[in-house]
Amino acid sequence: MKKSELYSLLWEACNKLRGGVEPSRYKDYVLVLLFFKYVSDRYKGQPFAEFTVSQGASFDDLIAAKGRSDIGERVDKILQKFLEDNRLQGALPDVSFNNREELGSGKELVDRVTGLIGVFQNPAIDFKNNRASGDDIIGDAYEYFMMKFAQESGKSKGQFYTPSEVSRIIARLIGIGDIKQMPNKKWTLHDPAAGSGSLLIRAADEAPMDENGDSIVTIFGQEKYPDTAGLAKMNFVLHNKGTGEIKSGNTLADPQYLDEFGELKKFDFIVMNPPFSDKDWTDGITTTKDKFRRFDGFGIPPEKNGDYAWFLHVLKALDSNGKAGIILPHGVLFRGNAEESIRIEVLKKKYIKGIVSLPGNLFYGTGIPACIIIIDKENADERDGIFLIDASRGYKKDGNKNRLREQDIEKIVQTFTHRLEIKGYSRFVKYSDILEGNGGNLNIPRYIQKIDDTLPQNIAAHLKGAFRERMWNR
Repeated sequence: MKKSELYSLLWEACNKLRGGVEPSRYKDYVLVLLFFKYVSDRYKGQPFAEFTVSQGASFDDLIAAKGRSDIGERVDKILQKFLEDNRLQGALPDVSFNNREELGSGKELVDRVTGLIGVFQNPAIDFKNNRASGDDIIGDAYEYFMMKFAQESGKSKGQFYTPSEVSRIIARLIGIGDIKQMPNKKWTLHDPAAGSGSLLIRAADEAPMDENGDSIVTIFGQEKYPDTAGLAKMNFVLHNKGTGEIKSGNTLADPQYLDEFGELKKFDFIVMNPPFSDKDWTDGITTTKDKFRRFDGFGIPPEKNGDYAWFLHVLKALDSNGKAGIILPHGVLFRGNAEESIRIEVLKKKYIKGIVSLPGNLFYGTGIPACIIIIDKENADERDGIFLIDASRGYKKDGNKNRLREQDIEKIVQTFTHRLEIKGYSRFVKYSDILEGNGGNLNIPRYIQKIDDTLPQNIAAHLKGAFRERMWNR
């Protein structure tokens, strides 16, 4: 089915929840049902399948519960049995279809839950012969919900989803597709601000596969909000990455991935699209006594702006040869004071391999223009500069947002991979020029001047032409 048809049906399901359920909770109810329908369609009756869909724990059992006075209790039991059969307890968003506070009581609850199930009975939502196959079903639906909520409330819901085009660029620029399977090496991929898991999935998809068709990287995500972590777990499952880990908690205050010594676990690859300019990043942290020593040698980020707190967390969690792709607002490239001091120290270590300036208005929840910063610790001391790309003008309009086209993606990737210097688009800049000549300022327009591609105007010819026209018409 077309995405637009799926979105329409999902919004129809949301309409069944109006009047009792908070809009921010719509996605939890609806995406749990979407996930259950998908797995039930795909795996019911299949022995030795990835999921167990047993008697009393399938979507057909939900249909049988429609209109029953105890439908809420029945649906909860069906879903609970499915979760227990597949050891998924606590892994999905916390919803109860017998929640009288949200869904009403008596006939109101019966009608509402019956109507919800009926939406997913639509023959158009038939996953028996369709797999996700790289098409981010949950992630796309999640993005759709965010867009709808933002439109209805007129403001951001504070959660970010990384557009698939940007995720694909990051996955290719960090070089995860070039790794090789080795008998004594387990490649790891991490996202400390995982959201719905889509950025992790895109990066893992870029990695080579083993003889069983599985990615040779193991994925680890951490997400602050438990309900969003549940969405990520569903997303992993839908994309054949059910072994991927997702843990809930505040990454900066309480990172969940530690080694045997209580230090941050080191990863081969990290991808991240954190909350921009996070004003609450210090919650739960004593910045001057950070037990993970993330700020040592760099300085403490501003109290009300967490961009560099996230950046320095990534640096600390990267292996000595690790590579990362981080999405951050442009301000990290040129803001002064504490951030300038941190930026200069990072530049001295030569960890930054490249920066890609993206078009504005790409992300749901913010119109702030952002950039991709590529970090590469391998042989960093031998690196003599940073490759810069200004891709801010390569996009198409898509409703009230901007979107990268395939040609935009390929131009960025090929230009970066082959270090092609294109006037007005890309340039290799030496660290000495950045640090000594520009005081550590990385603002892209300092180094790449836009080319005026408007047609040249001959003012004299225009004037003469106007004069002749007046004379002719006399």
